[in-house]
Amino acid sequence: MGRLGRRGLRRRGALLAALGLALASPAVATAPLAVPPVAPSRPAVQLELELRQAAGQSRVFVTLPAGTPPFPPQLTVQGREAWLELPFEFVPLRGELGPELPAYTAQGRRLNLTLGPGVSDIRAQFWPAVGGWPPGLLLELLPERTSATVPQPAAVVPVALPAPTPTPVPKPAATPTPGRPAGPVQARIVLDPGHGGIDPGMTSRWLREADVNLDVALRAARALEAHGVAVTLTRRSDNHLHTDKGTDLNLRSRMATAGQVSAFVSIHVNASTSSAAQGIETYYFGQPLPGQGRSLAVRENGGGSVGEALTFQAARSAQGVLGDLLSQAKLSFSRRLAGLVQAELVAATGAQNRGVKTDAFYVIRSPTTPAILTELGFGSSPAEGPRLASAEYRQRQAEAIARAVLRFLNAR
Repeated sequence: MGRLGRRGLRRRGALLAALGLALASPAVATAPLAVPPVAPSRPAVQLELELRQAAGQSRVFVTLPAGTPPFPPQLTVQGREAWLELPFEFVPLRGELGPELPAYTAQGRRLNLTLGPGVSDIRAQFWPAVGGWPPGLLLELLPERTSATVPQPAAVVPVALPAPTPTPVPKPAATPTPGRPAGPVQARIVLDPGHGGIDPGMTSRWLREADVNLDVALRAARALEAHGVAVTLTRRSDNHLHTDKGTDLNLRSRMATAGQVSAFVSIHVNASTSSAAQGIETYYFGQPLPGQGRSLAVRENGGGSVGEALTFQAARSAQGVLGDLLSQAKLSFSRRLAGLVQAELVAATGAQNRGVKTDAFYVIRSPTTPAILTELGFGSSPAEGPRLASAEYRQRQAEAIARAVLRFLNAR
């Protein structure tokens, strides 16, 4: 064997010996290769669509997964087709809900809708979970006859709560145009000063109800507008909307469903044949509590045979809402708003707390908007009548209503 062959063998033997030592020595063991964990994919969501009718309005409720956080629905409408982009994947779905929605499909993150010949437009709104019901989307199918008058929803941005005793703020020179509010508007609120025009409401030696209702509503509107909330008033002077009481109340109530309205607050003053009766109470729509009676609802619904007839109609409607999912969700929000308004009014005035109640008031029967009616006190009371006639007292009440509404908006 030549010199080169022997040298190659020696090098090979040295290499094998070194390799054997390396394999035997734990000190040079190499660390395992790190493999990044694979994030589990979220399962696709099975959507459920249900068509419901309420007060002549067709609405589709789309059930969303429990725990879905609120989000502004991204809705696009082109001709007879509409689609929604949602923040999660769907299980592929196809179906129809009758002539108003003859076809829908869910694929990927898009829900596609085909509008029937009687539907001109569609509005989408997120509904948070209420009680045991999951969150969902409320889709309002707008008929041809109302398409030109329905404004588009305003963008939702946070607003700041006012101080406990804010300084009165003068009304802005420019009032936002209904349906197209200028600037960063959080929501649209309807304030309804009860009565007016040919209907003065209750009267006493100290006041006319229609005057107090209007003054408090105007003051509350200025406070809300100063915090970026668009406000619609059902009246801005001593006038009625119609000489027929039923039509008048219906026109007021319908303002709660024109566009995206976050709350409807009807403002009134109470009365009693007993001079000892006093205090503040706030109502949301429903059947009267046991032992509560119907005299107040009848009076606020117009009094006499007219009030009796309208109260009967409203009470019959109240029986129906108990079995309707969307109406139940609305009533839950109405109850919350009523509690906030009642608490703020009592805290601001020191008046007797007569509590939150339900009754069949015709003006707050809107099937989709949180709606309440508050009685600011008894104008017939020798104690409360003079206070309600005071501008300073009415300012405190107006600021209390504004604070309650802003708390309600920020909590939704």
